Amino acid sequence: MTENAEYVENVRSTGAVARADATKGTDGTGTTKDAAGKAETTGRADATGTAETTGRADATEKSEQEERRRRLAAWRASERVLSRGSADGRLGEQLAELAAAAGEVHDLDEPVDIYGDGVVAELEGRVAALLGFPAAAFFPTGTMAQQVALRCWAGRTGNRTVALHPLAHPEVHERGALGAVSGLRTVHPTRERRLPTADEVRGLDEPFGTLMLELPLRDAGFVLPEWDELVEVVEAAREMDAVVHVDGARLWECAPHFGRELDEIAGLADSVYVSFYKSLGGLSGAVLAGPESLVAEARAWRHRYGGLLFQQYPAALSALVGLERELPRLPSYVAHAKTVAAALSAGLADHPGVPWFRVHPEPPHTHQFQVWLPYEADVLNEAALRQAEETGVTLFRRWFPAGPEGPPGVCVTEVTVSSAGMSWTAEDVRTALAEFLSRVRAG
Repeated sequence: MTENAEYVENVRSTGAVARADATKGTDGTGTTKDAAGKAETTGRADATGTAETTGRADATEKSEQEERRRRLAAWRASERVLSRGSADGRLGEQLAELAAAAGEVHDLDEPVDIYGDGVVAELEGRVAALLGFPAAAFFPTGTMAQQVALRCWAGRTGNRTVALHPLAHPEVHERGALGAVSGLRTVHPTRERRLPTADEVRGLDEPFGTLMLELPLRDAGFVLPEWDELVEVVEAAREMDAVVHVDGARLWECAPHFGRELDEIAGLADSVYVSFYKSLGGLSGAVLAGPESLVAEARAWRHRYGGLLFQQYPAALSALVGLERELPRLPSYVAHAKTVAAALSAGLADHPGVPWFRVHPEPPHTHQFQVWLPYEADVLNEAALRQAEETGVTLFRRWFPAGPEGPPGVCVTEVTVSSAGMSWTAEDVRTALAEFLSRVRAG
């Protein structure tokens, strides 16, 4: 057989084998066919598993939505609550309330805002004056405002390190945005559940450009230092050539504790951010206040971060309403929170079925504080909801496991006292607490 004839024969032979193998498998044993079958089986199994996983996730999401609707229905129907959040309302109610109140704080015949003018500029000026700064810029979120502030200060100090508490908002609630978005890094002067002391700031073993102080420190229990301690901490930062930025999301209610006006408190810092939807009941939004040059740079970064919105008048109007209505009432809320906290502490101490509890801080530093109890979250949440549904009284809203910062089997809730809770007497609190604990025991 010639070389060419041999080649042709090989091709024919290979083709015949290939055709035969096509019915069985490439090696003539059915391997490929088996593999294909296995692949199909695996594919079906994977698809089934994926569908089951997706189904479970959908069911979980549906269950969570149902629980949320149940909570909202119970809270809305309650005749007695310690506070009502703006997020509890219905769309129609919220829009009607804003429309009714907006004319009290702004001329509604003026044009709507466009890219930050009009009512937004008016809000910025109002907040700058309240805090004693020459300039302020409105942001759609406090997270963005604070990111921008710390980024700007890093550029000005030449140091991208921020000293802050490990329970501060950027460390706990912003998914690492300081590093991921702004290229900043953080150091912690203390891990105690309080603001750092001056000695702890001085004791940091590396330089930092900005000291960020969250006033009050929410996740530690809405805690504040004493005024002299705060002044000393700021002085310590200055000694280390650092600037001071205040996360003042809840700064509005700090004045009674410090015994100082807002502008004196804010004046300790180089810049301050404040929120409108937390204590003031606004829809959303925040303001960064500081020196004119810093605020001008912050406006440029706000644009780069996607925060220069076309129109923001609903949020701005609701913020002005909050400044007009809620801000003057906050001192009375802070004072009454002490009454509520003392009644809870006394009621828990006198109750024979409660092995351990904590009301923190006692007395509260603002109109918000924590309550800790040694029961599972599901038990506490169900008891709170049943009390609201069966009696029309909401004492506690949601309970959460204490997490890594607390012992196992212990849960914590946040208590807020606002206008809805001002009529509660100490006896009302103790009665509601006894009803709640009876449902906890019933389990």
